[in-house]
Amino acid sequence: MTQMKRAVHVVGVGMIPFTKPGACDPYHVMGARAARLALEDAGVDYQHVQQAYVGYVYGDSTAGQAAIYGVGLTGIPVFNLNNNCSSGSSALFLARQAVESGLVECAIALGFEQMVPGALKGAYDDRPSPMARFVDTMTAQQGYQPDAPRAAQFFGGAGQDYIEQYGIRADTFGRISVKARQHAARNPLAVFRQTLTLEEVMASPTVFGPLTRYQCCPPTCGAAAAIVCSEPFARKHGLDRRVVIAAQAMTTDTPSTFDSGDMRKVVGYDMTAAAARQVYEAAGVGPEDLDVVELHDCFSANELITYEALGLTPEGTAEKFIVDGDNTYGGRVVTNPSGGLLSKGHPLGATGLAQCAELVWQLRGQADQRQVAGARNALQHNLGLGGACVVTLYQAA
Repeated sequence: MTQMKRAVHVVGVGMIPFTKPGACDPYHVMGARAARLALEDAGVDYQHVQQAYVGYVYGDSTAGQAAIYGVGLTGIPVFNLNNNCSSGSSALFLARQAVESGLVECAIALGFEQMVPGALKGAYDDRPSPMARFVDTMTAQQGYQPDAPRAAQFFGGAGQDYIEQYGIRADTFGRISVKARQHAARNPLAVFRQTLTLEEVMASPTVFGPLTRYQCCPPTCGAAAAIVCSEPFARKHGLDRRVVIAAQAMTTDTPSTFDSGDMRKVVGYDMTAAAARQVYEAAGVGPEDLDVVELHDCFSANELITYEALGLTPEGTAEKFIVDGDNTYGGRVVTNPSGGLLSKGHPLGATGLAQCAELVWQLRGQADQRQVAGARNALQHNLGLGGACVVTLYQAA
């Protein structure tokens, strides 16, 4: 948990259009392009950037340098990060920490992913998987289906546990995908911009448990970046100081992940709840103060359980929250105005920084058709199994 000791401003963000695998530039080209967009947005010359933190999952060592070198060769430290789906926000966490501590005045966080079609797979088969303990826990609780995508079994199992505990309708999860497509239709950077009806979502092929195909995020290629700096640096260079990181927390697994007998906890419910509590306490705000949220909807089931983990609605009330439209425009808090991972896409290393970009645009009033009127408090939630969760609160300064 971090209570901000020195103000850290997000002065520039950049994101390239997300695409399906095979329709993108190579990773280093995408990464350099997103970095240049963030620098341009900030109005900062790359010569002023003192450190770079780069997140990606499927790539060789020093892929971060390969992307950053496309922006410039200034000799600065470049750190490569792999925290599964939270790699991008992990890069942001470290960039923010470097500025907050006074180690540097200006840093860049960059994330990218060049993915291939199909379900996620490990890169090695000659050594223990870091996911082995999670798979063993899941298998002990619900079995394992070799013909179903592993990630869908984790999150579909969590959705099934929720159904069994609270007796909600299976199509409640489907409503989340309908909302995601409606929001993405307003986002020119999203990979899926065609709207879907609830009937279409539910009629798509079943993947696992309550999840149908349209309730699972697609493999995606893309890149995004953010420039963070201190207030003195921003003042000196005349930069946009409208967005500040008010609080940020990163958590990893605790014993409840493996011994609770609840698939929701296996997929990070307690990590999320702990990170959110730390952020709310540090910033002196509560979930009732939030205007807009970008959360980790890799599967519709995860969005539903994350509503409760973040405190957006009390435990056991997510179905009413969804049916009443409290998760969209005109409701209590707009969730995933970008379209989220379900529709904007999920290039693993880029996701956390794409979420950052969306929330910065929202707080600046630059989100065009997606704009949440009067947004002042914006929360980001980025989760990676294995595990790591980063929750960040941005505020309009």
